[in-house]
Amino acid sequence: MDKQAESIIKDLANLLRETGLSEIDYEKDGLRLRVASNTLTPVPVAATPVAETKPESKPEEQPKNYVNSPIVGVVYLSPNPNAPTFVKVGDTVKVGQTLCMVEAMKTFNPVVAEKAGKIKAVLVESGAPVEYQQPLFEME
Repeated sequence: MDKQAESIIKDLANLLRETGLSEIDYEKDGLRLRVASNTLTPVPVAATPVAETKPESKPEEQPKNYVNSPIVGVVYLSPNPNAPTFVKVGDTVKVGQTLCMVEAMKTFNPVVAEKAGKIKAVLVESGAPVEYQQPLFEME
C-alpha cells in the first residue's frame, strides 16, 4: 500500500469516528477505497409517538401513548444476548434514554424516549422484524 492511500485511509477512519458513520466509500484519480467501522456507533434516532386519540364511546379511558419504530429493521431489546434489556415493564424512563435498538442495513440505531414516563407494555420480542411506525412500547 502506498503512502498516499495509507494517509487517506487514516483520514477516512478519523472521519468515521467523528461523524458516527459506519462506512465511507472514497474514489479519486483511479484510487477506490472503502473504510468500514467494525464497532457499533449508535446514531440517536428519536421514536415518534402515535398521535393520542380518545375514543368517544369510553370517555373515562386514558389515551394510549406509543413509542414507534422510526425505521424498518430488526429490534433488539438489549445491547447483546447476555445483557439485561434496556428497559422493562414498570421502569420509569427519562427523555433521551435508550429503550431498544433497531438494526437496519448492519447499523444499530437506538430508539430513545422523547418524553419521560413509565413503560406500561413491551409490544415486541427481541430479534423480531419491525415496520416503520410499528408500536414498540406503550408508556403511561
